[in-house]
Amino acid sequence: MGALNGVRVLDLSRVLAGPWCSQVLADLGADVVKVERVGKGDDTRAWGPPYMKDAEGNDTQEASYYQSSNRNKRSIAVDIATPQGQQVVRALAAESDVLIENFKAGSLKKYGLDYESLSSLNPRLIYCSITGFGQTGPRAQEPGYDFIIQGMGGLMSITGERDDVQGGGPQKVGVAVTDVMTGLYSVIAIQAALLAREKTGRGQHCDMALLDVQVAALGNQSQNYLSTGKSPGRYGNAHANIVPYNSFSASDQDFIIACGNDTQFTALCNAIALPELPADPRFAKNEDRVRNREAITQILADHFKHNTAAEWVEKISNVKVPVGLINNIADALAEPQVEARGMVVNIPHAMNPDFKMVGSPIHLSDTPVEYKRPAPLLGQDTDSVLTEYLQLSSEQLSQLKSEGVIG
Repeated sequence: MGALNGVRVLDLSRVLAGPWCSQVLADLGADVVKVERVGKGDDTRAWGPPYMKDAEGNDTQEASYYQSSNRNKRSIAVDIATPQGQQVVRALAAESDVLIENFKAGSLKKYGLDYESLSSLNPRLIYCSITGFGQTGPRAQEPGYDFIIQGMGGLMSITGERDDVQGGGPQKVGVAVTDVMTGLYSVIAIQAALLAREKTGRGQHCDMALLDVQVAALGNQSQNYLSTGKSPGRYGNAHANIVPYNSFSASDQDFIIACGNDTQFTALCNAIALPELPADPRFAKNEDRVRNREAITQILADHFKHNTAAEWVEKISNVKVPVGLINNIADALAEPQVEARGMVVNIPHAMNPDFKMVGSPIHLSDTPVEYKRPAPLLGQDTDSVLTEYLQLSSEQLSQLKSEGVIG
């Protein structure tokens, strides 16, 4: 039994932030019903190639992007632009604990599917809106995609090499990290609202915005600005406040050292046969190394060119200083530690019984995550969900299908 077993989630969201949120809830045991457009479904169903392979190794029309964030859910296809479709969603919301949506702020009101309308039907409903800029403020009506938010929210200004380095300039992160973080913050908000409902008996509106999340997630970098009045710059793979905390080139490939304190620095220097460095007043303490960043970095960079990355990683790891190779994704998924933690899972799919995906990082001793189903085909559960939730008859379902209301 999952931790959220018995919680019903109606998911009207698409693309990544909302589906990521609902996938986490589904992994934790919630019954997530994904509401998709008739005939088209979630936008990401068409975001390929690459596509999932079938049992013979041929491409299907199930995009890998869609597969990554929709497991453990059921899919129903409903045309919410029709009065009948709106009534179906309202009826489902009346039977649900949580509703997630990421439509433009205020746009569901014309369908009677906004928070005020649905909370009057179901006062216990927790309604989570996920948008680029939130429900209030001068940009509330604007669309907001992860890439735009990474730029606006300051993340790209601190990601990438310095302007004076070859290839320097602002860079986005290689995954839609703001979407993912917003999905995770939304899970926290929803679970907090569920807990509050146990005390008050009332649901509430969770107003989640990508820009808010990105600004919040600047962490120490935004606090550095508030302390100094100076916007932090880009350091490439280096750290703004810790040295050495960087990637280095060995004779064959790059590796990373994350030296978090002066004790680790001394251990590092002893391990790599540079024991004199901690005695140098330029490098004795972290604040000295930050001030003399270029000097210590150049000394280490020259030294590391003389051996392979694996040799350096072994020496440094032996003295318990954080160190590691820079893996590509294939290497990362093949890491023995990743395998030992069960992070790649097999979830048999109707088109491929050997379908694999990356699993949940949540490990609970009493209510573990279960992988009950892969990402659903479009509308594959329409009949069963509407029968289970709304007790619609086969004749009613056939009528709605003939009118194009459901698919």
